[in-house]
Amino acid sequence: MSKSSLGSSALNADSKVEPKKKAQSSFFAPRVKLFKKRELVQMFRSLASMLRAQISTADAIKYYAHGHPNKNLVSALNEIYSDVNKGVPIHAAFRRSEKFDDMTIGLIQAGGDTGQLDTAFAELGKRIKSEMHFRKKIRKLIMMPCIVIPILVGAFIASQVKIVPQVETMMAGMEPKGLVKLSFQISHIVQAIWPLVVLILVATGITIWKSTVVKNMITNLAMAKFRVVRSMIMSLRQMTLLSTVRLLYANGINLAKSLRVAANSVKKTPFYNELQKAADAYEKSGVPVSSAFAKYTSVDPQVVHMLAIGERSASLDTQLQMLSEMFEEDADQLMDDFSQFISLVVMIIAVMLIAGVFLGTFMPIFMMGPQMMQEAM
Repeated sequence: MSKSSLGSSALNADSKVEPKKKAQSSFFAPRVKLFKKRELVQMFRSLASMLRAQISTADAIKYYAHGHPNKNLVSALNEIYSDVNKGVPIHAAFRRSEKFDDMTIGLIQAGGDTGQLDTAFAELGKRIKSEMHFRKKIRKLIMMPCIVIPILVGAFIASQVKIVPQVETMMAGMEPKGLVKLSFQISHIVQAIWPLVVLILVATGITIWKSTVVKNMITNLAMAKFRVVRSMIMSLRQMTLLSTVRLLYANGINLAKSLRVAANSVKKTPFYNELQKAADAYEKSGVPVSSAFAKYTSVDPQVVHMLAIGERSASLDTQLQMLSEMFEEDADQLMDDFSQFISLVVMIIAVMLIAGVFLGTFMPIFMMGPQMMQEAM
């Protein structure tokens, strides 16, 4: 049976066994509760080792599920085991569990289609571990501003609502002038609007956390305004994309299908639709993949250049590996640069808020002192 007919039969099986998906809100889309990354790394490595030991796929899943401490994972694996025993394709069984993302399912399908499911599981373990590494770095970058800035904002509001009014009461009967008058006016404004401002900030935080659309808008705005942000995000996206294409192509998946499956790794980015167009152009029009990338995608010119070299020299898998390693190194360096940028921004905001607390609290006392002495004479 040819690879195309195998893929077609797998797709037909998918349409028969998969439940219809419920309509999702385009704004607050419900999140799929995925498993911890560390658990998935261990699971895929174990499944790969059992398949290499000539254990059947269904038995490998059953053995791994037996005695595992995570009951949710055990339940999902038991469902997958039952489906596989009924003749459901392995990738369709994983999809029906609704616990695995599109990228994972795509790689499992590619491994199943080529008879290299053990390699697919092993590579999934490597990919998830690499993703954990970069997620940990990003989490460290955003953790400090997410903790420090709310604390300082709270201190500023507390000073304007509690301390400054006490200073103003202490100086009752005196006419504030200049900066002292401005300080009291700012305090009055903060007292009037702080509940609304806090409510808006909390609502904004929840919206950003829940809404993929808003996250993408903020990401695109940051990429447009700050070069270091754009460079870092583009490096991460291209590293993910190219490493996935290399993995699939090096394991016997044709290039057009590799591009379509790899597109799932960047599904929530502009690369997704760009890659679908590039794959269509390459497969249906017969244009070189480098030309399709140049015309339909926003990858760096270096990617197009190296793909063209790979096509001319029949070393496309080698060029893809070199590009993915290059972008991984760039992403590491750019994350360090971004860390310095974030530290600078946080420091500026912190200085402004601390200055606001200090000036709002102590400036009226310092500046009203001479005025009090003049009035006493």
